[in-house]
Amino acid sequence: METHIASTPFGSRPMSLAMLAAQRDSRENLAEGRVVDKWQLYKDICEAKTVLGTNDRALAVLSALLSFYPDSELSEENGLVVFPSNRQLSLRAHGMPGTSLRRNLASLIEAGLILRRDSPNGKRYAHKGRGGEIEEAFGLSLAPLLARADEIAQAADQVRAEAVRLKRTRERITLQRRDISKLIEVAVEEDAAGDWNGLWRRFRAIVDAIPRRAAVAELEAILNHLVAIRAEVDNALSSLGNDQNMAGNESQIGRQQSKSNTDSIIELEPAPKNRGGTVAPRTRTDEPPKGFPLGLVLKACPEIVDYAVSGIGNWRDLMATAAQVRGYLGISPSAYSEALEVLGQENAAIVIACILQRAQHINSAGGYLRALTEKARAGAFSVGPMLMAALKTTGEPARMAG
Repeated sequence: METHIASTPFGSRPMSLAMLAAQRDSRENLAEGRVVDKWQLYKDICEAKTVLGTNDRALAVLSALLSFYPDSELSEENGLVVFPSNRQLSLRAHGMPGTSLRRNLASLIEAGLILRRDSPNGKRYAHKGRGGEIEEAFGLSLAPLLARADEIAQAADQVRAEAVRLKRTRERITLQRRDISKLIEVAVEEDAAGDWNGLWRRFRAIVDAIPRRAAVAELEAILNHLVAIRAEVDNALSSLGNDQNMAGNESQIGRQQSKSNTDSIIELEPAPKNRGGTVAPRTRTDEPPKGFPLGLVLKACPEIVDYAVSGIGNWRDLMATAAQVRGYLGISPSAYSEALEVLGQENAAIVIACILQRAQHINSAGGYLRALTEKARAGAFSVGPMLMAALKTTGEPARMAG
């Protein structure tokens, strides 16, 4: 049983008022008869680690310490001091080196999660009575965990709520991005009146500025900007024509979606004609262009994934998405048809993905694609260098398939 006298550290470790206050708080905040499930408490600590000022390595040591507590529930009645040696702790902490173990024990004490109760010689041990019960123990006290159980639980709830808020904000941003891009696509395809290029540039400026790791406040500000643009898009569309024209637009959208389930991979563009003026048939292929794995293309050009209806899992998905992105970029059907004829479906899709990735640096995507197509026709352009340049820009390491 612990005494109510402050315990000073052994050896050269100095006593401080902070240590004295920590011991006093642990005694005063221990509610009589309080019992807490130690592993539920540990789970809460893991979730609230950033709030509590600890880290994964220190939590591994704390888990080892809790494993030496004989009961599943922490209670003052059963004693709150555990006394394993550093060697025993190291083994249960997955072989953590002694220096790391001591450093992490110190960090747990500094975070106010455990206390030292040193013996006269600094060793950890316990005095037992004739019946084997522990009369007095020296080692590491878990009393702060029991005393701060409510505070820790509240911190864990706060972290969980913040995670849910972050997730839902990201979901709302994704929905706004999808809706805005598709609505502008409809307006451009139907030659609807409105400053669609201006709206698109503002939309892309916001999307391109989204950081990879953003706080909730940052994402909520971005969401507000997207909602404002969405409102402008809705207002512009609501002022178009009469109900009959809008119904015609919906009908055309339905036909395009219906065609997306067929075997034809290019459903938004006319097939190129051969020299005799007849339509050259195309057959769908899921075979990738030689030497360019799909994963490499998506690493180099991650922006195109945002425009896919249900993600990009194969080359057919990439080519279908590229056909839609063509319209967003302002590339005419004829320019895209020429690129398909000269480059092939897969390479044309890669070029579209690369152009989208650098859209803010290209004045005319259609003119740029025509220029690349002419170079390819003359044998002066290949997709490889363009793809590697995009990969270098995104900062991904180039791993080519053998």
